[in-house]
Formats: sequence, structure tokens, C-alpha cells
Amino acid sequence: MAEWDIRKLHILRTLRERGTVTATAEALRMTPSAVSQQLTNLSRQLGVPLLQAQGRRVRLTDAARLVLRHAEAVFEQLERADAELAAYVRGEVGEVRVGAFSTAVPALVVAAVRALRRAHPGVTVRVRESEAGEAYDLLAAGEVDVALSLAAQAPTAADGRFTVVRLLSDPLDLALPRGHALAGAEEVRLADLAAEPWIFGGSGPWSDITRGACEAAGFRPVQGHSAAGWTAILAMVEAGMGVALVPRTVAARREGVVMRELTAEQPRRHVLAAVRKGGEAGAAGKVLGALREVAAGLG
Repeated sequence: MAEWDIRKLHILRTLRERGTVTATAEALRMTPSAVSQQLTNLSRQLGVPLLQAQGRRVRLTDAARLVLRHAEAVFEQLERADAELAAYVRGEVGEVRVGAFSTAVPALVVAAVRALRRAHPGVTVRVRESEAGEAYDLLAAGEVDVALSLAAQAPTAADGRFTVVRLLSDPLDLALPRGHALAGAEEVRLADLAAEPWIFGGSGPWSDITRGACEAAGFRPVQGHSAAGWTAILAMVEAGMGVALVPRTVAARREGVVMRELTAEQPRRHVLAAVRKGGEAGAAGKVLGALREVAAGLG
């Protein structure tokens, strides 16, 4: 197979357009001797004569015209590649893998994907639901490009692997059975529920958040039941089996559950997004921007 050289083909193409070696050299900022040398080398590589002397000038041979006819398709494809690569660098195209904990998917990620479809249709998002504590491990391993987690699981500022962005300070509301004595009270404080059985996970970030909020209010919560999923937690609250703190962005609601905003103190969970250092550019940056806009609307 002949050895094709894009740079030398470009010189040959320019010669066809400019007509002379001197004009070609001027257009490409080369010396005439360098142009002649490159074309001689291309002729040797392809195994056919490309130029024919015509007085003091040269003209392209039929073989050269055949070569250029096929080369035009190559140049056209390279133009498309350049345009697509430039769009990739600008973040207008590309696939971004997002790892997010369960409640962040409907509240933040899905809304961000919808916004991206309108503003940057060339950006494709692939979502991977993960535990909040797992997100940074996936990011470090290169299995996701953007990780959503909670502040309690975030790496420290000394960890130079990631760029971390604060997305949302999500208020925690109190979930009470509809028939609870405090369901219709004018004001509700966490301390008013100190004697109640609480429903939260046995370990992990939500356990830490619930315990931390209650301890900040002056008591240690009694764990009546352990559950991690909001469907299960709210079902038990509805059944009168206990009370729970629920993030305001959680979409699940039940007819028999009353959500009350806490008045004396307002515990919150802090949602963060992270990318690997340098990953703020390109398509991942567009995803981060969309997540920020959605979070701003929720805040």
C-alpha cells in the first residue's frame, strides 16, 4: 500500500490552487526548495510522478490529479473531525458519566439533563446511581466524570485530586403521621420529638445527619426502626411507627404523612458535586453548570 502523507498532500493541493511553486511557498510560508523537496518525497512514497516540467513552470500529472481527487474526501473528513474536536473542547459534545445518590437523581440530575438537551444537545449524560459515600471512589477510579454526594462524604481541601462545587443546602423537614399531636401545631421544634421513636438508616450519611441534627437540638434520637429508602421510611411514618427527618427535595410524599418545617432550628444536608482536577472544562463543565442552575432554582 502507498504511504500517504497529509501534510505533503496539502502542499500538492495548494500547488494546484496557486499554480506555481513560488506562489505555493508564499501561501504556506515555506521556501520554494522546501516545497519541491516535499513533493519529490511524496512522489517517491506514492510511486508515481506528480509533476511534469513545462518550460520554467511545472504542471500536475494525471496521477497527481487522481491522487487529489481521492485526497479531497480525506480533507473533507478531516475538516469534520476538526469541527467536532473543537466542539468537544468547548464542551458542546461528549459523553459525561454522572454518579449520584438516589434522591439527587430526580431532584438534580434529571432536571439538569433536560436543561442540557435544550442548551447543549450534543452532550450525552449517563447516570449511575450510587451510595453517597461511594461517589468519590467512583470518581477517583475514573468510572464516573461527575460525582454528587453529601458534605459528610466529601474529600478534604487537602485532597488535590478533585474540584468540589457546593450545589445545594437542602432543608430537612419533619415527617409526622397525620394524626400526630404536633401535626397541626403552630410551631414544631426537634426537641419536642425527643421521646419519639425515630426512623433512619442504621449507618451511613443519613444516620449521621439525623443523629447530628437531633444531638444539636439537645437529645440523642431513639432509633425505633432502621430503613434507608424513603418509600419505606414514609410508609412507616404514615403507619404511626415513628417520625423522621426528610430532605425537602425528596419527591416521594404520602397522603398520611404531614411534612412540617422546623421553626427553632433548620437542619440541612449539603449536596456537593465534584470532578477530577482539570475536568471542569469540556462537556463535564456543561453538566456542572446545568446542575448549578437547577440547584439555584431549588434553593
